[in-house]
Amino acid sequence: MLRISELTYDAWGRRFFDRASASLPVGAKVGLVGRNGIGKSTLFKLILGQLHEGGGEITWPKAARIAAVDQEHPATPVSLLDTILAADVERATLTASLETADPHDLGDIYARLIEIDADAAPSRAAEILAGLGFSTADLSRPMAEFSGGWRMRVALAAALFAQPHLLLLDEPTNYLDLEGALWLEARLQKYPHTTLIISHDRDLLNNACDHILHIHKAKLELYTGNFDDYERMRDEKTRLAAASNVKIEAKRAHMQAFVDRFRAKASKATQAQSRLKMLAKLPPMSDVAAEHTSPFTLPSPERPLPPPLIRLEKASVGYDGKPILNHLNLRMDIDDRIGLLGVNGAGKSTFAKLIAGALKTMAGEYFHNGKMKVGWFHQHQIEALDPTDTPLEIIRRAMPDASENSRRSRLAQWGLAFNKQETTIANLSGGERARLLLNLVAMDAPHVLILDEPTNHLDIDSRRALLDALNDYEGGVILITHDRSLMELVADRLWLAADGTVKPFNGDMEDYAKFVLDRARVAARAPAQNREPAPAKAEAVPPAVKSAPKAAPAPLKRKLEAAEEVLARITKQVEELDLALSDPKLYSSEPKKAADLGEKRDRLQEKLDEAEAGWIAAAEAYEAAL
Repeated sequence: MLRISELTYDAWGRRFFDRASASLPVGAKVGLVGRNGIGKSTLFKLILGQLHEGGGEITWPKAARIAAVDQEHPATPVSLLDTILAADVERATLTASLETADPHDLGDIYARLIEIDADAAPSRAAEILAGLGFSTADLSRPMAEFSGGWRMRVALAAALFAQPHLLLLDEPTNYLDLEGALWLEARLQKYPHTTLIISHDRDLLNNACDHILHIHKAKLELYTGNFDDYERMRDEKTRLAAASNVKIEAKRAHMQAFVDRFRAKASKATQAQSRLKMLAKLPPMSDVAAEHTSPFTLPSPERPLPPPLIRLEKASVGYDGKPILNHLNLRMDIDDRIGLLGVNGAGKSTFAKLIAGALKTMAGEYFHNGKMKVGWFHQHQIEALDPTDTPLEIIRRAMPDASENSRRSRLAQWGLAFNKQETTIANLSGGERARLLLNLVAMDAPHVLILDEPTNHLDIDSRRALLDALNDYEGGVILITHDRSLMELVADRLWLAADGTVKPFNGDMEDYAKFVLDRARVAARAPAQNREPAPAKAEAVPPAVKSAPKAAPAPLKRKLEAAEEVLARITKQVEELDLALSDPKLYSSEPKKAADLGEKRDRLQEKLDEAEAGWIAAAEAYEAAL
């Protein structure tokens, strides 16, 4: 599908790719991984033509459509549903052409609309939107009414709906909640074309990907399997390389000792020269040095407080006199690890603000020890940082009485090397900013850590380091994250924000994943069942496709004839494949070709089933109009 050959690219004084090559198979779901700043987003820009390679080439089939998800969809007056429908350019073009097309061309247009299943487009769009958290009422709202975060989801929905042959996704779960991430994971498993995904979400890489493309030392290496498979293969390769290095070094030392001992002896000179030549031919030592990841420092509270740490009784909390959460009856102790679940807008952040002391209860009681210290990290803190500030200036304010050496030493412990300490926030990566803030909120050894999406900018190794630090931390934790793996490994209790309250959730993350996907399926069916018919102009659906009671027979007859042509053409293709597959010699002489033909036969059978259903519907509509 996509071939990268001898790619070389230099920018900003460094080499990102040095004669790197890889080929992505058709239909593969490929996770693109590598350390922060290694060049993952740069590769996307090279593929899209936004940057130009210095050497080599990137190629794909001429007819292939390639698309990436924009940062967010523009705020237009067009409704949400129509925005998604317009993403399928072919369907929108064919539908618009019905108004002005020559009558003789209508049959071909309708045939193509049937082939691409134009009738089902609104329900398919509604299903995608429901999975990403939009309600039925949202479908008719103009894009201008949605916030930037929701317009990011619209951009993702539009890309999934358009189904390009190569879909590029750059950290797609960063702006989703856990529910949206679970749905996306399931959706990508069924995506019919090739996908290249930059992600640090281990579960997404494990459950949605069948290949991993690793960027390391300006090279590309493709591994078959999911992320766990990739890690096992990398570990084995490192182990073998280390073992090979030991053998090479031993052989080199042995030869060098012989040369040093006998070089001056005339009787051994020939053998010594031979050993020197052999030394020169020894393979170079493999680079097996592990990539270092700085740990997180989350100091535990010096003196644990008596239980309960927090107790809520019939409490309500909200804004401007309007409650968001009611009937809160919860208890948390010092050793509790709470995973807070719920869709965006359900009140998770409101609950976090209550525990952090940023909001007061409107009713009921909130009991907590007056000495309780809370460390609160939320993703908006990163956006609120002054871009002209530096880590050193920030820690000077946080540690006013410490020496300069102590401050710099503390920053180094957090993974900010000396050359980064006086770099402005604007020039730090998202991961470096997240590291700085996570360590800052925990430096006073709080009794409770509230972490709201702490992993958005962290790579996989940094997420593992955060997990290790949380497991060593001896205070209470309230965790809000779309990273399912982190939630499973940290939280020992789950609370669910839903229906205007927060309650314990009886089950584990697998139970919650099933609950989320079942709910998404129900929500996806609801819009198709409950939505009122839109006006003709807004539908953008060909009039003849509608089952209107007063439809004219002539257009319906043309549609029926077009459906018959499609059905006949696909039937003939299936018969030709069946004939080829009936040859027993094919399986012994050309097994790969046999497998390819078998896969093609399966795909054609699906099209044949769809064509038969379209022909039956067209025939019934035509008969009803007579």
